[in-house]
Amino acid sequence: MAHLNHVPQANEVPLQDNPVPPAAPPAPGVRQGVPRNLEVPLVPDGIQANPPLVWEDLLFERFRRMKAPEFEGTTDPIEADNWLIDIQVILDFMGITEPEKVLCASFALKKDARHWWMMVQMHRDVAAMSWQDFVAEFRIMYYNSEILAAQQDELTSMK
Repeated sequence: MAHLNHVPQANEVPLQDNPVPPAAPPAPGVRQGVPRNLEVPLVPDGIQANPPLVWEDLLFERFRRMKAPEFEGTTDPIEADNWLIDIQVILDFMGITEPEKVLCASFALKKDARHWWMMVQMHRDVAAMSWQDFVAEFRIMYYNSEILAAQQDELTSMK
């Protein structure tokens, strides 16, 4: 600790209360003028950087990790109902919004079901669609009330 009465000599560097270290030169390939903790490496010419992840990517990754069943379409309303129940359980567990539920469920549609969904998109604003609207559209397509009633009667008679 320096004494208050100390007089610096010619070859001494004066002490400061709050010394500020000199700024280090930026690392090669780093943008100038960016705070050190926010430095972003530049991508060399000719190499494409990965696009930033957006919320949909993260949402679909979470949904995928839940091992949600895919739905290809069916004429069996019980099979369709089972898929809808399974998806509903996963979506409720994820705790996501109504539009996100529609996005995830539509992501699980494959083959014939994907074609059906593309037709729905042509006639409806699916970006603003609620989960209840999705379920209603799904049931219109995959629930034939006559077949469902006959299958339920068959199950009842087997008991």
